[in-house]
Amino acid sequence: MADNVAIHWFRRDLRLTDNTALLAAADGGRAVVAVYVLEHGAEGARTGGPRALGGAARWWLHRSLGLLAGELEALGSRLVLRRGNAADQLAEVAKATGARCVTLTRGHSAGERESERAVQARLAAEGIEVRRFGGALLREPETVATRQGDPYKVFTPFYRAHLAGEPLRQPRAAPSRLAGPERWPASLCLDELDLEPRRPDWAGGLRAAWSPGARAARRQLDEFLRAAVASYPEGRDRPDIAGTSRLSPHLHWGELSPFEVWHAAMAVQASAKGRDAGVEAFLRELIWREFSHHLLFHWPDLATSPFRPEFERFAWREDAELLAAWQRGGTGYPLVDAGMRELWRTGWMHNRVRMVVASFLVKHLLVPWQKGEEWFWDTLVDADEANNAASWQWVAGSGADAAPYFRIFNPVSQGRKFDAAGNYVRRYVPEVGRLPDEHLHAPWLAPREVLEHAGLRLGFDYPLPVVDHAMARERALSAYAELKAASRSA
Repeated sequence: MADNVAIHWFRRDLRLTDNTALLAAADGGRAVVAVYVLEHGAEGARTGGPRALGGAARWWLHRSLGLLAGELEALGSRLVLRRGNAADQLAEVAKATGARCVTLTRGHSAGERESERAVQARLAAEGIEVRRFGGALLREPETVATRQGDPYKVFTPFYRAHLAGEPLRQPRAAPSRLAGPERWPASLCLDELDLEPRRPDWAGGLRAAWSPGARAARRQLDEFLRAAVASYPEGRDRPDIAGTSRLSPHLHWGELSPFEVWHAAMAVQASAKGRDAGVEAFLRELIWREFSHHLLFHWPDLATSPFRPEFERFAWREDAELLAAWQRGGTGYPLVDAGMRELWRTGWMHNRVRMVVASFLVKHLLVPWQKGEEWFWDTLVDADEANNAASWQWVAGSGADAAPYFRIFNPVSQGRKFDAAGNYVRRYVPEVGRLPDEHLHAPWLAPREVLEHAGLRLGFDYPLPVVDHAMARERALSAYAELKAASRSA
């Protein structure tokens, strides 16, 4: 019967376990039509829906969709793939199958919410119910508020309020079987979505570094909680070791729910002594993710406009040549260049190094933070509008709970502190690899005989620094001081 068919609209909830919206679609034994709609053109042009995907994210999505389709087939179902306007595509699928209900996991960015409203309006006009569920976050953004009912602008009180909220629900099991409709609607094949790069195929490094999909996500979580979480408070700052969870792309695409992560970590904390500090630090980062989405929900232009309006007047320097040197890992600062090359090769960058390279762009080079946010958006497999924007604004000093403007990371001292043996830099910047450790992070200060012994010609084999750290620091402090003075007199 038509009333016994429901559509589940997959978006960034590409999993079967702990998927409340999918379970609601299947409730009462209803037949479920699982649908994914690519809401922007193959070329990545914005068409009024969610923000167009970057190249690395498109590669990940291709792999994740293929694995999800296989998991659905194992339950007796299939994944219907469409491209175009979500409201039009879902209306067509509903008409073809007789479905009278659509379930979805709600999004929180302006584009996702706009798309949801359009779907709801279109389908309501045809008598089709649209049901929205949480699941991308531990707590929905509007449920964490100050005593006055306002959104939080500072992380620490948000963190405390988040912890003080109602107990977080347990994860839900995946359905054991999904019934299909009497007739299946037309579907594109995965390759027709044109998500993977072909000419040229630049994704070899991504394939070597990552295993997308829900099963790989669970393995990664289990391995992190088994091995690295105990030393996480210190290990997360070391780019030369596997000290972080590397769960960010899995969480972004919803291959793993935050409830699964939370309760798995809490179980480890309860059962294994000596891991309390590591689990606490890890869960604090999970709540930072929540805070970033809280900000994006309440300030939808977070990715393009400074949270602090006075930064509209900041004296940025538009320099395409310096931006390009930063993007290709050719600044002459080995830690910065290692991070940018890791990003290009693997679609990811260690979080400590992300802070260093972001600080270098906006404070050493005075290039607008939006340029860095755009580059990360295109090159990160975990490109997340909330996390990316909130973190860039934090570094720039223009965001909520931002780093003090005078915090300017020194890439040399950061390298010596967190990559003391130089393993990270040598992995991604082999040109300087034969330098002794004491000169690795500042090759321009090495004596000529040391450079000759290492076979390194600065300015030929590896660039000289594009800017002097001391000069750049003073220039940035001066620009921030001028902004502060102008804001007081405005």
